[in-house]
Amino acid sequence: MTGQWIVEHSHGDAGAFHRRTPAPMRSATFHTVGQPTLVLGSAQSVDDVDAAVAHALGVEVVQRRSGGGAVLLVPGEFVWLDLVVPADDPLWRADVAQAMVWVGEVWVDALASFGIEGEVHRQALAPSAWSRQVCWTGLGTGEVVGAVTAAGRAKLVGVSQRRTRAWARFQSMCHLRWRPELVAALVAPPRPDPAALADVAATVSVPAADQTAALATALVTALLRR
Repeated sequence: MTGQWIVEHSHGDAGAFHRRTPAPMRSATFHTVGQPTLVLGSAQSVDDVDAAVAHALGVEVVQRRSGGGAVLLVPGEFVWLDLVVPADDPLWRADVAQAMVWVGEVWVDALASFGIEGEVHRQALAPSAWSRQVCWTGLGTGEVVGAVTAAGRAKLVGVSQRRTRAWARFQSMCHLRWRPELVAALVAPPRPDPAALADVAATVSVPAADQTAALATALVTALLRR
């Protein structure tokens, strides 16, 4: 227990972790995986994935219960923070879209401690031609954008949500490395051009030997201010 937050670290099957039913209390869980994993959004089908490519590359395909497009998790190349708040929590928002804004603010605060500038997207969902298949090509309310690229403001932090009457659960993550070629290859034909995906994601780099641990510490510090 850290302040008002239960802080945990989890490792293993991303699909099993997504299927967990959380307790209705404040919790922050940092999850890591042991093998490359493509996590599909709740509205996606396995038909959205090139199964032969996934098998050849050793990429496990699982599904989450929150919305959005597919997210690629490569061990050591992302930081995933799973947050839960109960329905009677001051952080709870009835508006589904605006409910995610505070999550983006936590990430902005944490990244700022390393001199990384980010901005929370507070407007409505901004989809793209490939956002149904690839999460990082669209931009939702509460997500964080970073540097300006040829494609516009690149997404720095992705956020998705699942909620019941008792709690809201937010999955959020950043990339330490972005692999547009691999992401494009995993999409079932017709697939996007890797070049079209190259600039949609901004990666995070912090001056630490263990970037994952450093980011986790900064995120917990930012949460304690909530």
